[in-house]
Amino acid sequence: MATHAQATFEVKTWDENTYNEVDARLKLTRSSVVFAYRGDLEGESLMEYLMMYRDDGSATAVGLERITGRLGGKAGTFVIESHGGYADGTATGEINVVRGSGTGELEGLRGSGTAVAKKDGSTAFSLDYEL
Repeated sequence: MATHAQATFEVKTWDENTYNEVDARLKLTRSSVVFAYRGDLEGESLMEYLMMYRDDGSATAVGLERITGRLGGKAGTFVIESHGGYADGTATGEINVVRGSGTGELEGLRGSGTAVAKKDGSTAFSLDYEL
């Protein structure tokens, strides 16, 4: 039976660099990001994003993130893969726990969920998981 976890998150650091542009309107970037989580998930993470921006300001993003902390009171680390994007002031991502990435009390972790960050600063992280 799956357990539902909810948390908020904040960006601690964001280092983004363009590595390719097309006609000064489409660009590819790489970002290294540190997030902090509060709620059913407590901890920090390191995320690597690859993003493609369109000339309208929207973007598509894929990433891998290693989270270190406590999930549902259990300590360890795990990796999530994220597929999402940015449009109209909202960043969204569909997330999946990478199989075999859990350590410590989170060994064997499986799950999926969503992450949302709005322009007004509100955030939501939701994960349905099993151990």
